[in-house]
Amino acid sequence: MSVAWSALCWAVVLVAAGVLLAAVLVPRLAGATPYTVLTGSMTPTYPPGTLVVVRPVDPEDLTVGDVVTYQRASGQAAVVTHRVVAVASGTVDGERSFRTRGDANNAVDREPVMPVQVKGEVWYAVPWLGHLNGWLSGAQRQWASYGVGAGLVVYALVMGGGAWLDRRRRRRRRRRAAA
Repeated sequence: MSVAWSALCWAVVLVAAGVLLAAVLVPRLAGATPYTVLTGSMTPTYPPGTLVVVRPVDPEDLTVGDVVTYQRASGQAAVVTHRVVAVASGTVDGERSFRTRGDANNAVDREPVMPVQVKGEVWYAVPWLGHLNGWLSGAQRQWASYGVGAGLVVYALVMGGGAWLDRRRRRRRRRRAAA
């Protein structure tokens, strides 16, 4: 096996492992949620197809400049990821609200965001990985993760077995040469 082929195989393994870590393992262990950016409202920071990983945050800790993912309407599944441009304590009970805007938008979003709508703050983002996330359903993503994981294990076993066989052959040759 050539050095170039071996390097290419290791590069593929490392990229696959990195994708698994970024998209599945790290968010799951940290209690975060991955979302796919679908529109250009956050361009150039998060163009469409970017996977953003959002971790829970106490709304009291949010400040101007933070990028948050929030529900369009409380209790609904549709979410938006925009930057906080103003924080207000405008209600009678002193509850905070947030004004948000997409980086590519000229105007502030129409409705203020209430703390109950905030899903979390963007922790990190991976460009292009959101396309893959969008192509696969939840069950398909899970099976794809299992498939990639199994493929990595099989690859490691094949590489380890090949190395073991090479060492064994070298020992045999040394014994024959010494005899």
